[in-house]
Amino acid sequence: MSAPITAIYAALCGLLLLGLAALVVRARRKYRTSLGVGTEPGMERAVRVHANFVEYVPLALLLLLLAEINGARGVIVHACGILLLVSRGLHAYGLSGTSGRSFGRFWGTAGTWTVLLALALVLLAGAAR
Repeated sequence: MSAPITAIYAALCGLLLLGLAALVVRARRKYRTSLGVGTEPGMERAVRVHANFVEYVPLALLLLLLAEINGARGVIVHACGILLLVSRGLHAYGLSGTSGRSFGRFWGTAGTWTVLLALALVLLAGAAR
């Protein structure tokens, strides 16, 4: 059982996660906060950007893997993988800049939810066959 398409997006998401973790380390140094988020809004935003990624991406990658293993068309798996990466990047960029509304935060969330919904429906449709 091989899943080369999912492997690509899992690897790229892993790199993005490392980048977000590095931003948390940088914020910790900048705000001199060794544990928790302290009182600086910038520190809290850096931690939330990283945490939000960790909250959504594992399930999305699991759904992507299951879709690929269960025979979903490659174009669907790639489209969902690309949308996931772009969406998480947009969300990270948007939330890093402001805790309020932003283009990146809105469309990053919308894209991530679209990926989760699409993959769930693909899997349910495949299970119904």
